[in-house]
Amino acid sequence: MDKVQMLLGLSFALFALGLTGVIVRRNLLVMLMCMELMLNGVNLSLVTFAHQMGAAAGAVLVFLVFVVATAEIAIAIPIVLLLVRRKRTLDAAAYADLKG
Repeated sequence: MDKVQMLLGLSFALFALGLTGVIVRRNLLVMLMCMELMLNGVNLSLVTFAHQMGAAAGAVLVFLVFVVATAEIAIAIPIVLLLVRRKRTLDAAAYADLKG
């Protein structure tokens, strides 16, 4: 098995595991972690393709995605903590009244 195929298989497995976690689990923090796992799977495939093509643009894009993901988590965690303080639960179903 080729190295590229192994890395793409790993990235698919990471994405599938994260997607399964988002679908199955209802805990908001676990859902956020699973979304980050999905993002890391996509980043791994992007780096793999960039390395295979010999382009540095893919690595630069992954760095940009990591910066945006860090900002997203820095905003999402305080929002989740404020919601937990209000509802006293991490269950996603308890926040159905927030739909616009």
